[in-house]
Amino acid sequence: MTYLHRGRPILAAAASIVALGALTPLVYLALRSFEGGVGKASTLLFRRRTLDLALRTAALTSVVAIACLILGILAAWLVTRTNLPGRRFFAVALCAPLAIPSYVSGYVWIAEFPSLAGFFGAALVLSMSCFPLVMLPVAAAFAAADPGRAEVSRTLGRGALRTAFTVELRYVLPSAAAGVLLASLYTISDFGAVALMRYDAFTLGIYSAYRGGLDRTAASILGLVLVLMALVLTLAERRTRRGATARIGSGSPRAAEPVELGRWTLPALLMVSTLLATAVAVPILGLVRWLVRSFRFTIDWVDVIDTTLATLRYSAFAALAVVILALPVALFAARSTSPVARAAELSTYIAHGLPGITVGLAVVFIGIRLLPSIYQTATLLVLAYVVLFLPLAVGSTRAAIHASPVVLEDVSRTLGNTRTRTDIRVTLPIAVPGIAAGGALVFLTVAKELPATLLLRPRGVDTLATELWSTTQVFKYGEAAPYAFALIIVSAVPTFVLDRAIRRRGERSVRKENL
Repeated sequence: MTYLHRGRPILAAAASIVALGALTPLVYLALRSFEGGVGKASTLLFRRRTLDLALRTAALTSVVAIACLILGILAAWLVTRTNLPGRRFFAVALCAPLAIPSYVSGYVWIAEFPSLAGFFGAALVLSMSCFPLVMLPVAAAFAAADPGRAEVSRTLGRGALRTAFTVELRYVLPSAAAGVLLASLYTISDFGAVALMRYDAFTLGIYSAYRGGLDRTAASILGLVLVLMALVLTLAERRTRRGATARIGSGSPRAAEPVELGRWTLPALLMVSTLLATAVAVPILGLVRWLVRSFRFTIDWVDVIDTTLATLRYSAFAALAVVILALPVALFAARSTSPVARAAELSTYIAHGLPGITVGLAVVFIGIRLLPSIYQTATLLVLAYVVLFLPLAVGSTRAAIHASPVVLEDVSRTLGNTRTRTDIRVTLPIAVPGIAAGGALVFLTVAKELPATLLLRPRGVDTLATELWSTTQVFKYGEAAPYAFALIIVSAVPTFVLDRAIRRRGERSVRKENL
């Protein structure tokens, strides 16, 4: 066992402090839920409305998770392991849905096809928005997989598809589970898409309870149920992660020979083209149509530019803060097997399953009671972003650190370097692509975040997300189009960085396993 697996009190303390900060919404929810007494909380918890929302949210999450799992794995396999024509183009193009906020896709679909309102529309929009979260890590896992396993299977007479489902799928399953976890947490916490599609899920129920009857106790009870759902999903993903397999064999890494699709080429092309059209072409073409209509209105382009700059500013500050705070948690989780390390990592995922309005209210509660000097300032808004999106950076950074060779850290220690110096000069530089991927994902998600931003933004400040929401709520779709396009452009760069970083991580894991 290497030195890093032994006690690291300073790192453990730093990770624990960050994890406790991430649990801030739980304190707020507990106080609000039981302020009327245990009896009232029990009545609200076991009422039919709560059960109905739980079943509806579970049904939506299950459908989106299954759709993302199937589409993500299949798309990743086609663009990385086959001779699909144009696979390099599709590998990049299929990442584009990450740059399109779910509520942007939702407002295009509902505006063009009003009959989609309800469960099917919400499931469609969220599935198309989230499947790249599965495709990207699975593509990296396929790139890092030992081709010898598939080759042995093929020599035993198994076909390409049978080999993919019986041999290669086993290797990428933990990566797929990590992606499905993010997609599921996104689904249970999404507000914009379900609101536009008028599907009565937990987030819409919480929003209605706060805004309609101002019943914060009922809304807090619903929030606690969402915490439980997020905890169950996270524990399930951790259990799947234990089944990860390692590359075997030695020698220099090599790329696997592409699988010849043969007569399946046309169906495969039809599948990825349909997926691209549904997830990207329809929203983009809809926005173009509304943008053309917007020329009939007087668009304040100065306001569009100012709002874009504000979005870039908040996203950059939040990404930097989240990456810095994620480092001790990720390093501790990757280099320690202690229960404290597992608990610290698990704690960061809890708030990610909560809707932004719940986290926003929790941060407002803390701001008014403990930090009044930063209330209604950008600092408080960035703090909410940290609580919401910390796991995005923790997961990416932990995976990158875990993939870096521990032997290099042992050599550094034998040369007299301290643990901290080894972390700074050896471990973290190797993990830079994963850290950058986490920062890009946080930047991308912050730029699209809506509920917490609506609640916490400083007076007189708007982001592209809030302007887009405000205009679509009064059915001014033409006036919303410039903000939607600006948001997609802002999101495009971190999406590209994320794609490149995850693919390089897959190549890096191959090099690690051959050391």
